[in-house]
Amino acid sequence: MATTGTARRTGRIAGIGGGLVGYLVFVEFTSGVLQGYYIPLLTDIARYLGVNDADVNWLEAAQLMLSAIAVPVLAKLGDLHGHRRVLLWSAVATALATVALAFATSFPVFLVAWALQGLYVVWLPLQVALIWDRSRRTPGAAGQTRRATGLIVAALQAGAIAGALGGGQIGQSLGDHLWLVLVLPAVLVVGVCLVVAFRVPESEDRTGGTVDATGVALLSVILLVITGGLSFVRLNEGALWPWAVAAAGILLVVPFVAYELRQDDPLVDFRVLRSPAMWPVQLTAGLFGVSVLGAQGPLSTYARTDPAVYGYGLGLSTSEVSVVIGAYVISMLVGASQFSRVSRRTTPRSTLIGAATLTGTGYLLLVPFHDTLAQMLACIAIAGLGSGALVAALPAAAAAAAPIGRTAVATGLTNTTKVIGGSFASAAFAIALASNVPLLADGSAGTAGSLSGYITVWVICGTTALLAALALLVVPKLAFSDPAVPETAEESRA
Repeated sequence: MATTGTARRTGRIAGIGGGLVGYLVFVEFTSGVLQGYYIPLLTDIARYLGVNDADVNWLEAAQLMLSAIAVPVLAKLGDLHGHRRVLLWSAVATALATVALAFATSFPVFLVAWALQGLYVVWLPLQVALIWDRSRRTPGAAGQTRRATGLIVAALQAGAIAGALGGGQIGQSLGDHLWLVLVLPAVLVVGVCLVVAFRVPESEDRTGGTVDATGVALLSVILLVITGGLSFVRLNEGALWPWAVAAAGILLVVPFVAYELRQDDPLVDFRVLRSPAMWPVQLTAGLFGVSVLGAQGPLSTYARTDPAVYGYGLGLSTSEVSVVIGAYVISMLVGASQFSRVSRRTTPRSTLIGAATLTGTGYLLLVPFHDTLAQMLACIAIAGLGSGALVAALPAAAAAAAPIGRTAVATGLTNTTKVIGGSFASAAFAIALASNVPLLADGSAGTAGSLSGYITVWVICGTTALLAALALLVVPKLAFSDPAVPETAEESRA
C-alpha cells in the first residue's frame, strides 16, 4: 500500500520530468555554460579588442542593465502570449548575439552583442512558469515545482562548472583562433532553440490585457539611471556625483509605484507584492544578490593576493584559484539539488530561512578565518550550500505565492531585484577595496585590495543574508506548501 502511494507520487513527478523538465535541464545547463565559459577568457578578449582590463567592467554593466529591464518585460509577455513562445524567441536572440560575439572586431559591437546575450537570464523564470502551469492541476503542485526547479538549477550550476573549465582549456588550446573559441557556445544555444521549438509544450494559462508600455519606459529609466550611476562609481572612485545619479534613480521609484498602482494591468503588480508571502521573497532576492553577484570577484582576487608581499591573501595561482571557485559552485550545486528534499522534511519557509542563515554564516566566518586555503574552502562551502538552495528556492517560492496568470512576472521579479542588489554591492565593494590600499616596500601603492576592504565585503555579504533570514520570519508558516488534505487523501486511498 505504501509502495503504491510512493509509485503514484513518483509517477506524477516522472510525467512532468519526462515531458518537460528533462528538456529544460538542457536549456538551463546551456545557460550555466554561458555564465561560466567567458570568465577565464576576459583578459584575452580585452587584448583582442584592444581595450584595457578596466573596460571589461562595461560588459557586466551593460548586461546587468539590459537584463534588469528585459526580465520583467519578457516575463509579462510570457504571461500574456505564452511562456514557451517567449522562451523560444529569447533563445533565438541569444543565439544570434553569441554568434555576433565571435565575429565582433570592435569593442562597441562586442558590447552590444554581450548585452543582448544576457537575455538568457529570462530563461529560468519562464521555465518555472512552464513547470508550474504543467503541474498546478495535480496534487502536490508546489512540491513538484520545487523539485523540478531544483533539478534545472542544479543543471545551471553544473553548466557553470563545465563552462568555466571548458572555456579555460579551450581558450588555452585555441588561443590563436579566438573567434573559434567564442563561437563554440553558439552550438549549444542553437540546440536550445531546437529543443524549445520541437520538444517543449506551450503553457495553457493566459491573462488578458497588454504590456504596460509606460511602465516599461519608467522602469527602464529607473534601472538605467541606477545601474548607470553605479557603473560610473566604479570608473570615478571617490567622486560624489555618481552616487547622486544612483540616488536620483532610487527616488524615481516613488512615481513609478504610484503610476503602477493606478493601472488595471500593471507591469509590476505592487498589490501582489503586498502579500505577506511575496514581499519577503522579493526582499530576500535583492539582499541575496549582494553576495551571489557581488562577492565572487573579491573572493577570487583575495585568493590571488600574495601574503609575502601584502601580509594577507592566499597567494594562489590561476589554476589553484579554480579550486576555490569550483568548491563554491559545487557546494551551490549540492544546495540547489537538496533544497526540495529538505523542504519536504520541514517546510519551504523553514528551508528558505535556513538557506539564508547558512549563506550569512559562511561569509561572516571569513572575517576571522581567512588565513589558509582550508579555512577559505570551509567558509565558502557553507555559504555555497545556502546560496544554491536560495537560487533554486526563490523562483519556486515566488511562483507558489503568485496568483494565476502572474507566475512569470513574480518569478522574473526575483531576478530583477537580485540584479539590482548585485549592482549596488559591486559598486560598494569596489570603493571598499580601493580604500586603505597598502603600500609596497618601495613606497608605491600596491595593486591588491585592502584587507579592511575584504573584511567589509564579507561583513556586508553576511549581514544582508541574515537580514533576509529575518525578513522571511514574517512569512506565514505554511506559505509555498501544498495543501495537506489532497496528499493525505491520496495516501489513505493507497
